[in-house]
Amino acid sequence: MSNKMLYKIQQEKHNEKDLKKIISEYPEIKFVSLMGIDLYGNGTEEKIPITIFLKNINDFLEGIAVQTDGSSVALPGIATLNDAKIDMIVDKECDWFIDYNYSLLDEETNKPVGTIVIPAFLQHGGVDVDSRSILKRAEETFKSEILKLIKENPNSIKNMNIETEEIKQIELDTAAELEFWVKTPNDKAEIEALTTSECLQEQYWTKINGPVRTALEETLICMDKYQLEPEMGHKEVGGIKAKLDNNGKYSHVMEQLEIDWRYSNPMQTADNQMFIKNLVQEIFIINGLETTFMSKPIDDVAGNGMHLHLGAKIRLKNGKKINLFNGTNEDFLGRIGYGALMGILKNYEVMNPFISSTHDSLKRLKPGYEAPVCIVTSLGVNPKIPSRNRTVLVSLIKDLDNKMATRFELRSPNPKTNIYLATAVSYMAMLDGIKYAINKDKTEEELLNELSKKHGEETDYLEKEREYRSEEDVFEYYTTEEREKLFGIAPKSVYENIENLDKCKNKLEVLKLNNVFNDKIINSFKISAIKRWKEELCKRIINEYTDEIREYKIVHNVEKALDNDLANWSKINEIRKYIAKDSTHYNCLFTRIKDAINPFIFSNFDVLYLIPSATDIIIPPIKPPIWAYILIPDNIKPAIKFIIITGNISLFKASPIIVRWLIAKYKSAPIRPKIAPDAPADIVLSFISITDNKLPTSPLKINIISVFMCP
Repeated sequence: MSNKMLYKIQQEKHNEKDLKKIISEYPEIKFVSLMGIDLYGNGTEEKIPITIFLKNINDFLEGIAVQTDGSSVALPGIATLNDAKIDMIVDKECDWFIDYNYSLLDEETNKPVGTIVIPAFLQHGGVDVDSRSILKRAEETFKSEILKLIKENPNSIKNMNIETEEIKQIELDTAAELEFWVKTPNDKAEIEALTTSECLQEQYWTKINGPVRTALEETLICMDKYQLEPEMGHKEVGGIKAKLDNNGKYSHVMEQLEIDWRYSNPMQTADNQMFIKNLVQEIFIINGLETTFMSKPIDDVAGNGMHLHLGAKIRLKNGKKINLFNGTNEDFLGRIGYGALMGILKNYEVMNPFISSTHDSLKRLKPGYEAPVCIVTSLGVNPKIPSRNRTVLVSLIKDLDNKMATRFELRSPNPKTNIYLATAVSYMAMLDGIKYAINKDKTEEELLNELSKKHGEETDYLEKEREYRSEEDVFEYYTTEEREKLFGIAPKSVYENIENLDKCKNKLEVLKLNNVFNDKIINSFKISAIKRWKEELCKRIINEYTDEIREYKIVHNVEKALDNDLANWSKINEIRKYIAKDSTHYNCLFTRIKDAINPFIFSNFDVLYLIPSATDIIIPPIKPPIWAYILIPDNIKPAIKFIIITGNISLFKASPIIVRWLIAKYKSAPIRPKIAPDAPADIVLSFISITDNKLPTSPLKINIISVFMCP
């Protein structure tokens, strides 16, 4: 019996003959698990006995071997209660990893029990609806569209000194940096100690000691066994020096680490990132350490980023590769490179919802922590001095000695970002900018001038009232007011971020090219993101702050305290009560927020409409039966007098804070019904002013065809 363990099954071995041979040679492999990625970024996991896999191997490889339902994945509005079946389709065009359980040894081989992790696509009604399929469509669209553009516009590659006939294909390269915090269980560090250490850069790239060193080295060794080609592991900016207990063991660990590994194609990079995160967690747990990939696990201290590197190359028929983004030695970028960068900056408002879709992710994106706040880039002083501006959204990465290294670094993603969707929206946005640069036959000089435009300057592609390039420290050089004027206002909440998907409909069309994204998927993502945000706000964030506020107590002896001390405590106590304590006369701020949010269970709705302005008169018809929920922002409510809904109508409840209206069946309507002018005679509608506070007392649902908003 061989002592060697199998860690990866390459693409060329994803066939019946090779798989049966592998399983017979490695009897410690006991299970198979199909990993589909829903719109939230969750990976599915199940334990299918290897005997079942072998018995039905052709179904696994060529058909549908595994099914699940909508309750197992985040696909609201797609996998509904009455149509919830999800098929899982094996992806044979990527690497399969063996996930070992080091806590359970196989009796026959004395090796850890292994599970073959097989990436899969999720299908609903025969249509791919998962994150991996979206990325696949994005990659295919980018490569095919770029190749078409180049062949139709040969001048676009004149600086590369090649002919279109020499091109074999377009290839994409991506890479991810993974940052995470590690600590000993139950230990908490003082914020002041962490912030002081960060300001003094005491931990940045310093020597790693104790169990953290062991766990990190084990992780890098294990990654190498999986042929993930680790490149570096080191301390990041955050953390404090570990402490020793009386037994000479490290008992107080609080450090931030980063792991980097070699680039790959977009799908493989995303799959690798998912697997490496699980690997890190398990190895550090074995060493008695906790890890977190949260974007901002500790307030006022550096958060965790996952900088995403994006590249593209031309492969010639002779095997040679040429970087698609490079220009001459006298240019920062070539025409295609400038176009790609401008595409990200122009369309970032519809990219950001898929990158920063949680409360935690937005907590990280604020001034002072090398996390991007503004939609802006930096190129450098001149082409021979590349920029390393850490305050911009997207950086140009260049190595003057290696033209193949030119790429873009998107700095906004975090370890919990859905890397599949983040990569997909990035390449679709880049494609839009490249199409502009090539179809408009723009020169490198013209594109650089447009990218460097000033506020108020009108150009063909980028927006007039914006700037997109700065070689300065964005946080130090500009005031908050200046940043917002020049680079746009960053969303402060998940709602504001998701709202951009409705506000920026023209930009959203960029993502929908070739059905990479579609209305159904976008709507499902909106429902999922808003639901998560509201649930977290009500049941986690508010509760945590409530507990913290309640712990605040007066520290002075009342009899000995100065008048100023008592006066200050009185002010603080009034604020405490306003925020977190109900009275007989009024509800506190936290209670009012909960009352505004709690009535809605978003998973019960198939369609979510976010109405950004009172100018949106008609929402396109949809096929019944379908449930819908409409969100109207507070700032436009006064402009709305009533909502009209046509269809088979039943009662539903809306939050009096968010939406003040009531829809009812004709016969039970509390107000006089009216007939929609374009509706069939048998379809009845009813309406009530949104200022009316008469609402049902229990949650109900609505079955709709169309929604009209009338001023």
